This record gives sequence, C-alpha cells and structure tokens, in this order.
Amino acid sequence: MKNLKHILQKTPVEAIIGSIDRSITGLHYDSRSVAQGSIFVAIKGGVFDGHTFISKAIEQGAIAIVCEDLPEQLSAEITYVHVKSAARALAFMASNYYENPSKNLKLIGITGTNGKTTVATLLYELFKQAGYKVGLISTVKIMVDQDVFSATHTTPDPLVINSYLSQMSSQGVEFCFMEVSSHGIHQYRTEGLFFEGGVFTNLSHDHLDYHNSFAEYRDVKKSFFDHLPPTAFALVNADDKNGSVMVQNTKAKPMTYALKSYADYRVQILENQFSGLLLKINDSEVWVKLIGDFNAYNLTAIYATADLLGLESDETLRLMSALDNVNGRFEHFKSDANITAIIDYAHTPDALKNVIETINAIRTKNETLITVVGCGGDRDRTKRPKMAHIASALSTKVIFTSDNPRSEHPDQIISEMEVGVQPQYSSKTMSITNRKQAIKTACQLAQPNDIILVAGKGHETYQEVDGVKSDFNDYKITQEFLIQLNK
Repeated sequence: MKNLKHILQKTPVEAIIGSIDRSITGLHYDSRSVAQGSIFVAIKGGVFDGHTFISKAIEQGAIAIVCEDLPEQLSAEITYVHVKSAARALAFMASNYYENPSKNLKLIGITGTNGKTTVATLLYELFKQAGYKVGLISTVKIMVDQDVFSATHTTPDPLVINSYLSQMSSQGVEFCFMEVSSHGIHQYRTEGLFFEGGVFTNLSHDHLDYHNSFAEYRDVKKSFFDHLPPTAFALVNADDKNGSVMVQNTKAKPMTYALKSYADYRVQILENQFSGLLLKINDSEVWVKLIGDFNAYNLTAIYATADLLGLESDETLRLMSALDNVNGRFEHFKSDANITAIIDYAHTPDALKNVIETINAIRTKNETLITVVGCGGDRDRTKRPKMAHIASALSTKVIFTSDNPRSEHPDQIISEMEVGVQPQYSSKTMSITNRKQAIKTACQLAQPNDIILVAGKGHETYQEVDGVKSDFNDYKITQEFLIQLNK
C-alpha cells in the first residue's frame, strides 16, 4: 500500500483540494484499469481527453484525481490534485510509486533519428557478455537481464518504464540502456528518471507529422540533454551539426565522437566489406561484423559509452568484435545463387541514403542493386518524395510498394512517393502495391552476384492495413522466394 503524499513528492502541483495523507492501491491514466483506492491521472491525449472519464474513474473507486482542469462539481470524499501538465505529473508520480528504481542502476538514454536501436541493443549485448546484469528498453524488445518482453513503443509510458526498471532493480541489474524518442521526451515519459548519461546519434528528417518543424524536433531532442544532471555524461556525434546544439545548455559532462572531425573518440574506417569493418578507434584497431559508415558511428558511440562507464578498453574492443547485427538492421544473407539480400529498417530519407551508399561503396558496380521500398501511412508525408528520389538516384532498379499503409490507401502513398523521381531516373522504377509481390519480383529480377535491398520494415513481423495487423516478415519472405527460385 502506497501513500498519496509520498507519490506526489517533487511532482509539479498547482493546488491540492483534500487530504494527501491517504493510502493508495494503484496509479492509472486509463480509467478502465481503475480499481478501489486508485489514483486516476486525466491526460489530454491526441484522441481522448482523460478529463471526460473522471466520473467513471470515481465510480470505479478512484479516491484521488490528478487533472489539468478541475471538475465543476467536487466530491468531499475525493482528493483533487490540480497540475499544469498531467502527463508530466504522471512521470514523477510513476517514479515515486515504484520507489524511484532508476536511482538503483546506471541508466543510459540514447536519442537521435537513426541508430538508437543498434546502439542500445549492442550496448546491452556488450555489457551482458562482460558479465554484468543488464536491462534494455528498445523499439524491438525489453530485456530484464535474461527475461524478454515485447515492446509496443520506442519509449513506453512512465508506468511501464518504471515497472520494468523496478523489476531490473529487484533482480540486481547494474546497467540499463534505453531508447529515448522525440515523442517520449515531448510527452514527458522520461521525466523523473535519473540518467547516468545520454547519447546523441544524429538528427535528420523524421516525425514532422508530429512536430511542427524540424527546429521543434531538434529542440525536443535537446531538452533531454538540458535535463541531465551534473553527474552524468552527454556523448554527442561531433560530425552532426546538431551535436553541439544538444549540449549547449547541459549540466552534464560533454563528450564527443566522430569520423570526420576532431573528437574525444575518433574513428577511422580502414576496411569496409560485406563481411565487416576494420576500424581504428583512437589508437586501437578492431574488426567488427557490422557494415558501413553509419555503423562505424554506432560502434564508436558504443565504445565511448563503455569507456565512460568504466569498462577496460581492451575488453571492450574484444567484445565489440563479437557483436552481430541487430535484428532488421542491415541484416543480410546470400542465396545459393550468390544473390545478396539485405533487410533494413531504413524508413527515413537519411537512413535509406546511408544504407544504399554503404552498399554502393562495397559493390563493384558490376552487380545490380534492386531496392524495394515504401512509406508508412498516417505518418510524415513530406518524406515520401525524398525517399523515392534517394532510392531511384542511388539504385540500379527500384520497386515502390506498400509499407504499413494503416488507414491510408497504399496506392495514394506510392503516388506521393513517385513525385520525387526525377525524369532521368523514371525508367529505373516500377510500382507494385502488394509488398509480397514486390519482393517476389525483386527476387525474380535478380541475377547471380546482384543485391536486393528490402527497406522500411526491418524487424517488424507484421503489416498494418486498415487498422488490421497481419503476419509479414521481410526477411523470411525474401529468403523463401530466393530458395524457391534456386530450385
């Protein structure tokens, strides 16, 4: 049993009506979950306004209401907590409710447009192999030491985050690596957490369906570093012009990594092949299984983070050499007919450009590069023509197809992509709405030594059409078609 006074510690409050010396059985922002003795936090969301469910929450047994707008009629039996932001209040209250578990481990937040999942996941793997108990909160999955849980958001809501951090704390987890999305920062999901450090990977065009402008998107990312404590480190990519912006107002210790600029952690690419990279990080060389400039950045961020957390350099390099690609991130295989297939989550212009340029830097140009790509529905529409332009300009052949169209018609999404194809590249492109048929066509077109890139969905094992999710796995489908064609 918790006490309301304890749960409200450090929570930004405008006014309190009623007693806060009350026992609490639960903390909820979904009225359907409210039971006798609960707190209900009324959050104004994009679809629903929690204030419309206050009466229902009280009927179900809520004894405390946290809200931005007080009801016209107040009950003497209910404690009302008036706040400016119910979402922000929930974050502080969730931490208190679970006894501030982030204080009991070293929590590292990784933010940026691309690379978050790779950096967070491989840090988890590296520290696990180093013998530590480790946690992971990522787009792909959540790990509490060895226990695996499914993920629904890049950065979950504060109750979910603190619930998992509490489990980690009780199981003796020492380090946790967490993806921090712009949505998560903007919606205060990381407020009230104690971070040991923050990592900035890069910033490029994404989420402009949610943020009003690129400047707003950048500043939301920056606010994560603004709130880091003086005891933390702020590790940023010095080659990204926004890296210096991230640490302008931070109290944390700023550190840098780079491929092209002077930095605290400097990487050089000595060899770049489909089998891996030979890197020189500061004065040490290491062979890794990952591929491309973008992974050179990711791996340097991993090396730097490990160093800042106290791992020995030689041990870190040894463990890095054994790291494998993250599921759906430049995941590749070669068929019996010597056709290379690459599955990647690239769903932003910059990510797609990075992946294709990486392929082009390795291939001899005697091979055909066939790119299969689409764009998601109900998301940032402005990136559609940009991604089509990049794919058509940098690939030998391109097949535009559906991704997760959600509530939009896939043909309309593809039409908006096609606008970005310049006339000189139009003969390279075709459009096949059915994603499975598009992948099959790419496999049929490929000849020995050719390369197929299937971009956009990566690790996802479903396709969402008209709100319905059906099984769909790019890796398995591509593999099956290439096997069939070899028979």
